[in-house]
Amino acid sequence: QVQLVESGGALVQAGGSLRLSCAASGRTFSGYAMGWFRQAPGKEREFVAAINGIGSVTSYADSVKGRFTISRDSAKNTLYLQMNSLKPDDTAVYYCAARSSTPLYYYINQNDYNYWGQGTRVTVSS
Repeated sequence: QVQLVESGGALVQAGGSLRLSCAASGRTFSGYAMGWFRQAPGKEREFVAAINGIGSVTSYADSVKGRFTISRDSAKNTLYLQMNSLKPDDTAVYYCAARSSTPLYYYINQNDYNYWGQGTRVTVSS
C-alpha cells in the first residue's frame, strides 16, 4: 500500500514555470513505477509523463516533450514534475500515480496504475 499526496499546483501566466511534487508514503519507493496524468475541464484524464522505479528511464506525452521533466528522489520518497514554458492548454488537475513494478519498467496507460493521489490544480492564464 502506498499513499500519494500532490502539491505545487497554482495559477501561473503563460510562459511561466511550476514544479509539482508528489510525496509517497508506504513501502520501498524504488519498487514503484510512477507517472503523472492530467485532466482538463470537460476532457478525459490523459498521460503526461512516466518514470521507472530507479529513475533511469522516462517517457513523455508529445504535447509536453521538451517542456516538462519528470524526476524522482528516493531519499525523499518524492516524485516531481518540472513544467516550463507553460501554455493555457496545460490547465488541468494533475495527478500522480504509482504501481508496484520491477525497477526497470515504466507505464503510460493509466489502467496500469493502482495508486492515485488526490490531484493538484494547475491553471495557466493567457
